[in-house]
Parts: sequence; C-alpha cells; structure tokens
Amino acid sequence: MRSFLQVVSALLLFLCLYGAGWAQDADKPYLKASDADMQWWEEARFGLFIHWGPVSIKGTEIGWSRGGERRGQGSGRGEIPVDVYDNLYKEFNPVEFNADEWVALAQEAGMKYLVFTSKHHDGFSMFDSQLTEYKITNSPFKRDVVKELADACHKAGLRVGFYYSPPDWHHPDYRTANHAKYIEYMHGQLREICTNYGQIDIIWFDGLGGTAQDWDSERLFKMIRELQPHVILNNRAGLPGDHDTPEQTIGRFQNDRPWESCITICRQWAWKPDDKMKSLEECLDTLVRCAGGDGNLLFNVGPMPTGAIEPRQVERLQEMGAWLRQYGESIYGTRGGPYMPGPWGASTSKGNRVYVHILDWPEEGLTLPPLPKKIVASSLLTGGVVTVTQAEDGVRMEVADADRKPIDTIVVLGLDGPAADIPPIKWPSGAVSEGKAATASNVYQAMSEYDASKAFDDNDATRWATDGGTHAAWLEVDLGAPATFSRAVIKEAFDRVQSFELQHKAGEAWETFARGTKIGERREMKFKPLTAQYLRLNILEATDGPTLWEFHVFK
Repeated sequence: MRSFLQVVSALLLFLCLYGAGWAQDADKPYLKASDADMQWWEEARFGLFIHWGPVSIKGTEIGWSRGGERRGQGSGRGEIPVDVYDNLYKEFNPVEFNADEWVALAQEAGMKYLVFTSKHHDGFSMFDSQLTEYKITNSPFKRDVVKELADACHKAGLRVGFYYSPPDWHHPDYRTANHAKYIEYMHGQLREICTNYGQIDIIWFDGLGGTAQDWDSERLFKMIRELQPHVILNNRAGLPGDHDTPEQTIGRFQNDRPWESCITICRQWAWKPDDKMKSLEECLDTLVRCAGGDGNLLFNVGPMPTGAIEPRQVERLQEMGAWLRQYGESIYGTRGGPYMPGPWGASTSKGNRVYVHILDWPEEGLTLPPLPKKIVASSLLTGGVVTVTQAEDGVRMEVADADRKPIDTIVVLGLDGPAADIPPIKWPSGAVSEGKAATASNVYQAMSEYDASKAFDDNDATRWATDGGTHAAWLEVDLGAPATFSRAVIKEAFDRVQSFELQHKAGEAWETFARGTKIGERREMKFKPLTAQYLRLNILEATDGPTLWEFHVFK
C-alpha cells in the first residue's frame, strides 16, 4: 500500500510540475502546425529554394558580400562597399524573369514546393512592400517578383513559400535602441506577405541564432497563423517551429521530428559565374540520403541577373526530374528506414515495402543487418535481377555487375507486415574507430554539428568541418585502448585537401606511417598491421577549410 501511495504521490507531483506547461502549449496552438498540415510537406520530400536579388549583378553572395556593419553579427567582411551594394537595385532590370518558367522547371525537376527569398539579410524587399522604399518595385524592373511567383505557383498547383530574414543590416532601427520599431516593421512586412499573395504554404525564417525575444516570435507566429492557418514555419525564429533546418549538410537520421536540409546546387547561394556545380550523382545521392534519413531536401539555385536560371543548372534539375519520374515511388510519400543511412546507401519505406538504395557497393557485396519481419518478395526497381537471402544473421543482396546502376541500384523488399513497425536499424561498418572520442584543431564556427565526432560517427550525412581560410588542420581519435588496424577509409567533401599524413602516437611523439596528396570523395589506404590507441589525420595543405564526412580505420 505504501508503494502504491508513493507512485500516486509522484504522479501528482509530476502533473503539478508539468501539467501547467502542457496546458500552456494547448492554449498556444499557433506555435505548431497540425499533423494534417504537415502531411503534404513530409510526403513531398523535394523542394526548390531560390536565392535572388540585385546582388546577382556582382555574382557575389547575397547579404554576406555586403560590407560594413552587421549589427548582431559584428563588422562585415563583405567585398562590396555598402554604398555600392545598397544601390545595386537601381541598375537591376531582370527582363528575362518569367515566373511560369521557374515554376515549370521546379515541377519538371520533380519538386513539390518552392521557397523564394522575399527579403535576405541585406534588407532588400523582392515584393511591393508599403513599409519601405528599398524594394524591387523601385528598381528599373518595377515588378513584384513575390506576387508573380505566388500567382504562378497557385496556377500550376505548386506549393509556395517565402524565405524572410529577421536580421536586416540595412534597416536603421535594427538592433539599436529603437529595435522595437524594427520589430513592428518586420511584423508589418510579414503581415503584407501573408495578406496580399493568396495562400502561403511556408514561411522560412533565417534568424542567424536570434532568440524568440529578439523577434517577438510568439506574437509573430500567432499573427501569421491567424492570416495563414495552414502555414508551415521553420525553427529559425527562436522557436522550435514545425521542422529543423540543417544547412549545407544532410541531416542525421531523425524520425521523431520533421527536418529539411537546405543545400546549394553549386557552392554559393546566389548566382556566381562559373561556380562549381554538383554532379548528377552528388545531387541524387543527397536527395536519397535525405529521404533515407526521414527528411526533405530544399535544393537551391541562384538565378542570373537577367532573371533566367543558368542553363546548366536547368539541365541538372531536369536530369533529377527524369530520374524521379522513373523511381519516384521510392522517394515520395516514404519514411526513412528501417535501415539507417550508411556508407552503402540508405533505405526508405512505404506500407509493406522497403526500398534499399545502394549507392556504393562494398567490395565484398552487401549484407545488411537482420530484419524482424519476413521478406516475402524482392525485385529490382532499377531493372534486372536481384537475389535476396534472409537469414538470422542478416539480409544479403546480390546483383550482377550488369544490373548495378552507376548512381543508385534500388532493391525492393516486400515484407509480411508494415515496415513502419520496425525500429531503426544501423548498419555496422566494422570500423575500429566508430564512435570513439575525437578532437580537432579547428571546428567550423565552434558549432557542435561540425565537431570532430562527426568524422567518426559512421554516418555519411554528417561531417567535420573547419573555418573558411583554414589551410592546415588535424583530426585525432582515441580508440580507447590499443587496437590493431591495417586499412583506413577517408571521405572528403569539396575536394580541398592537397597533402596529408596518417600518424600514430608512440609515447609522447607522433610518428607518420602513411602519406597522401588528394583525398577526394573516397580514399582507401592499406598498410602493414599497426597497433596503436591514438591516431591522427594531419592535413598539411588544403585550398580552403578541410571538411571530412568520415575517417575510419579497420582491422
């Protein structure tokens, strides 16, 4: 009886402490979209992001290439003087802009929604705001780009959203003693967007780490949802919003909260002449790994100053669309898993079907961990014959070389029950270094999502990154105890490393046991068996900040 009373007392205490919080959340439904409103977005998986403005005349980065003061971010290092940047709109006349063509391209690419930059950190409004003179309708172009895009999306049946930057380095009241006046301006502009352009499906904030208090976000969310009851809001206005937004990286496997990776087709968000563009393989790999991690991909293009999207970017998106027309059933409307993404690829599922996307065939063939449900059918969505063997210790898949696709071989497994019932399954790579304690000489902006551990988490969707301008760096791992290994695999992003060495610690000194020049997408190195506890990748030369997806050693 005493035990029962203790349980009841504990339960009452829990309700007293947290019940008020639950009631408060229930009283603020505007803080979160309903499951019904999120359904279309989670099924869409693929959207078009567009960064565009007068800065395209210069071919430099939007917002960030503006020199001068960046209140809230310190002083700017932008290469364009303020008086030049802020007057670019006076010569901006993109007469080749055609909203219908942009929307048609998004649909041809297989994208289900479009998000456009209505106002970036530079403060320039790409719509006919009545609250500022710094806007597109005061340029030689004189047309309201946001209106034309909204109308085109509505006409074509494409979901539409607008990026809006709470930071505004142009506005005189932003982060000054008069910041309250800026907040009213910002709320006023969002009221215009949510009032004047029909149904808006997404508002995509980019608050640069600002708090909810900085933007008066609770009041803002309430206003937006009153005007647009079914809108989806992201997590960049100091509130959790409806989804997470990993940037320029594929999000980790996460099936308990929606997420969307925003990633550029080239390197820069805004258009840049001759910017390095991702290959079709890189683009599809990114899309598949996002879907396999249970997330979306918001894929960015930057139109040219003429208003047209660069032909090579158009072609790349069309290629992605052609692939999706053949194999889109393995992406749209799926959930990530049950197999979590690994070096071999990723999986998605729908109903009783599992789609195994094999992006990189292991030399020894692919054997995945056991499935708790029976496989009753198997086939190759990409054409050909697959032999699937299910055993207690795993699921082996064999496909002849002739039937293996250069980008993605998709095996379809039919199960005797819903795949959604299966908890996420991780593929063990067998790396000696997986999950071990790691340190690095430099981490990009000291952000935890890019720290040294990301190179040893056996997840090709996360990465260790360093600050821009870094030309030498080291990455160390403590294996926990002396271990023997004879092979290393290093996977690099952006192909920046020019020279490196592998070292182990002998006493207090580091000794080099292997050297190399470029690493690239995947480099495997074999050497005589070595026993050590501490291992270092010492990058001697890089063209810019080195970034690694994974660094592992194997027996």
